[in-house]
Amino acid sequence: MESMNSLERGKLIETLSSEEFDILVVGGGITGAGIALDAASRGLKVALIEKGDFAEGTSSRSTKLIHGGLRYLKQLEFGIVRETGHERTILFQNAPHIVYPEKMLLPIIKGGSLGKYSTSFGLYVYDRLAGVEKKERRFMLNKSKTLAHEPLLREEILLGGGIYIEYRSDDARLTIEVLKTALSKGALAVNYTQATQLIYKEGIVCGAQVEDLRTGKNFQLKAKKVINAAGPWVDDLRKSDNSLKGKRLHLTKGVHIVVPKERLPIRQAVYFDVPTDGRMVFAIPRQDIVYIGTTDTNYKGSLEQCFADKSDVDYILKAANYIFPSIQLTTDDVKSSWSGLRPLIHEDGKSPSDLSRKDELFISESGLISIAGGKLTGFRKMAERAVDVALKQLMREEGRSYVSCSTDTIVLSGGDISGEKSIGDFEEKLVNTYSYFDDKIVKSLARKYGSNSVAILNNAATKYSNQPNALLLAEIDYSIQYEMCQTVSDFIVRRTGRLYFERPELENIYQIVHEHIQKSLGIHSSLGEKDLSNFISEYQSVISFKA
Repeated sequence: MESMNSLERGKLIETLSSEEFDILVVGGGITGAGIALDAASRGLKVALIEKGDFAEGTSSRSTKLIHGGLRYLKQLEFGIVRETGHERTILFQNAPHIVYPEKMLLPIIKGGSLGKYSTSFGLYVYDRLAGVEKKERRFMLNKSKTLAHEPLLREEILLGGGIYIEYRSDDARLTIEVLKTALSKGALAVNYTQATQLIYKEGIVCGAQVEDLRTGKNFQLKAKKVINAAGPWVDDLRKSDNSLKGKRLHLTKGVHIVVPKERLPIRQAVYFDVPTDGRMVFAIPRQDIVYIGTTDTNYKGSLEQCFADKSDVDYILKAANYIFPSIQLTTDDVKSSWSGLRPLIHEDGKSPSDLSRKDELFISESGLISIAGGKLTGFRKMAERAVDVALKQLMREEGRSYVSCSTDTIVLSGGDISGEKSIGDFEEKLVNTYSYFDDKIVKSLARKYGSNSVAILNNAATKYSNQPNALLLAEIDYSIQYEMCQTVSDFIVRRTGRLYFERPELENIYQIVHEHIQKSLGIHSSLGEKDLSNFISEYQSVISFKA
């Protein structure tokens, strides 16, 4: 049985309800996925449940960078910079199809947060803390050379610049690939299953009562250890465990907007100052678009319905128009957006931008292990720390042997790109092999699925030969069989990122996607109508900005 095959979902839930697991992970974002992989690779029996779709929350709404966090040098958080810098190197090695270098320009401006010397020194320290290879280390530019790199910059305030390397990724795809790798090690995972309440034996948590939100059925999932990796919902589970004491979450909201590259034709990614508040914002080109963000504001609203407000969009547009004065972007240029919540640890008196991105573990009297905070880049180490706690408890209680974490050497699903030196070389190999398909689409598949894109291309060439939308239909089939895609939103938002990066083209295909999924899975009409309605609501919300 393919454990992420949507067609086998019923059998999977039967297994989850009939067996006892060493670890139950609550939460299917990047942290939960990382915990599942770490625990399964150490030989533990693992189950993971997610009340929405995998990566539906924060893990599909980040800046989509695997980076060391240059801004944390300003806060003197050298440990975070060192650890995350090391982690991005590991991820680049283990997932080269979705983690790759991105040249970044840091303009130095009058009155900016960093001067010439502090920028040069900061980037120098950053490179060495992060273990950057010599060929990728920073180099500094004078004013004229900075303008040559990026002519759109505001010239009268420009003093110079620095070029350094970050790593771009797709956060949701990364989460899915980590999960698929965990399942190859024996873990089980299912989406749209909500822990309605924890269950206890003599005051110790030993599993959860679970509702399958696709069928309405309830079942009990038994586990020796429960790890709460629910992101913004971590405190909800702590509250149900009567252990929400001491430290708590502080949610902040981060918004990104997407504009056509023809309206902001930058030559490389730019990380620039916002003059009004001392924050910094990224502008990152990706194929035919540029996305800009992020904001950082306190958030008190619905965890399920978090979208950009007009004030968020105005803030980003004002910042972009200031540093790139000739473009004059307006709300009409915004083709999509996304808004995510950061589950940070509250610190009295600190503003959202000043809050630490360190992760923390909380262990309750019932034994519930909760983990919160952290960054996308640091998910593997967060997982290691959480599994260490659970495994050491199992050692004391059952005499288990200690097994060290080995996820730094595990190539993620899709990461075996057939010995090619880079994802670019792999793209060209696929383009030459499948020359009868559109080059642009083939390259896009390579950057989403890596070596697994071959299965999609072969399916398109055989099952859907000479049919319109052959590659699209084959991609949907793959997401159903191998990635537990259940709805049109799962496919368009999390499996492919089309809602964010290709929204103007969706009007012609979203109905095709919905009907193919509904037919393939035999979804009854009322549930299918709900799925489509949910998608259309999100489809509209990413460009509808409330005042």
